[in-house]
Amino acid sequence: MKLWQKNFDVHAEVEQFTTGRDRESDLWLARFDVLGSLAHTQMLQQIGLLTASELATLQTGLRQIYREIEAGEFRIEPGVEDVHSQVELLLTQRLGEVGKKIHSGRSRNDQVLVDLKLFIRHEIKELAGIVHQLFDLLISQSERYRHVLLPGYTHTQLAMPSSFGLWFAAYAESLVDDLHLLQAAYRVADQNPLGSAAGYGSSFPLDRQLTTDLLGFATLNYNVVYAQMTRGKTERVAATAIASLAATLAKLAADVCQYMCQNFDFITFPKELTTGSSIMPHKKNPDVFELVRARCNRLQALPNEITLVLVNLTSGYHRDLQLIKENMLPAFAEIGQCLHMTHYMLGQVQVREGILNDDKYLYLFSVEEVNRRVLAGTTFRDAYRQVGLEIEEGRFDPPRSLAHTHVGSLGNLCNSEIAQKWALVWEGFVFERAQRMYQLLGETVPAG
Repeated sequence: MKLWQKNFDVHAEVEQFTTGRDRESDLWLARFDVLGSLAHTQMLQQIGLLTASELATLQTGLRQIYREIEAGEFRIEPGVEDVHSQVELLLTQRLGEVGKKIHSGRSRNDQVLVDLKLFIRHEIKELAGIVHQLFDLLISQSERYRHVLLPGYTHTQLAMPSSFGLWFAAYAESLVDDLHLLQAAYRVADQNPLGSAAGYGSSFPLDRQLTTDLLGFATLNYNVVYAQMTRGKTERVAATAIASLAATLAKLAADVCQYMCQNFDFITFPKELTTGSSIMPHKKNPDVFELVRARCNRLQALPNEITLVLVNLTSGYHRDLQLIKENMLPAFAEIGQCLHMTHYMLGQVQVREGILNDDKYLYLFSVEEVNRRVLAGTTFRDAYRQVGLEIEEGRFDPPRSLAHTHVGSLGNLCNSEIAQKWALVWEGFVFERAQRMYQLLGETVPAG
């Protein structure tokens, strides 16, 4: 079934090529397509295009389809082009002619747009919750290991003393900035395109504010041409937020892989969380973090991929946009899994204490010694030269005490301030408004 089909059949090879993986991708959108239709049909009744009886029939049918989606029983049948067609087909098969009225006043263009925005909005909410858990763990581990020293590196060379407190909290604060981008993506998605039809509106007196309220959107995409232009742009903004999170996780994973190496030996994990070698019995491989690193590096390419699809498209709908769904929709699940595994692993990390007692880390204290002499009255340039000569001549033997007290340093982590930054961003989300759309399902249907 094709919603646009008239009195001819498309060539089989053309149909296969143009449909591509759309049926598979559309399964991610199925329940949001039903929610959009529940709101749309309610609006159609309000403007006189459906009777109250027809509305009740259609909404009962839509809620049944939603139950089937939640139960994993929904399929897009062979020969059916997309999720929108499948839902309309089921309604028509089960309810008769009234099922054909569901598409009045909309196009597949604005239908898929509202599906995507509802999907992205929902996925960002779920993702933000997982990020929140990781943030809390990183702050907790920072406090737990705040006094355990760790070598710091620049150019992958020994630089200055750091600490596990600093290390964990650094990634916590990175997540704050990632949350800013997630919130921006949420706000871009939280605008209703429904009623823009094919991108030029409708001669029906559509009540676009009603569907906006029913679906819990913060506002509308008012201009119908621009509403259509948000296809691809919304996904690119969301992909940018995902990529930012992925960059944080990839760097963290790279640190963990290095820190687990026997040449460093800063951390380890229970043996059941690592893997071994088929020929080297001593190996404890950080496979989880290697895969987190690789998956997150791949996710960082997603915004560029979407940009290249969009880069030479004029305004209005183009079939090119279909391809964006293939990698974009599963990306939320992938970054979510990486966040979950990172949280699980770091909750069981084993940190080694006394690392800097080893003489190979002696030069980490060179800056400390320069600063100590400056505080005693020597100019910085002279103190730097003195310490440098002592190192070259093998006479360097500094005290290993540390007294960093300024904001954000070893002795003043400012974790409470970082937590306050997080809280301010978190308060900017208004998830409760979006949850109102599940009232469309009625009390007997799960709210997703």
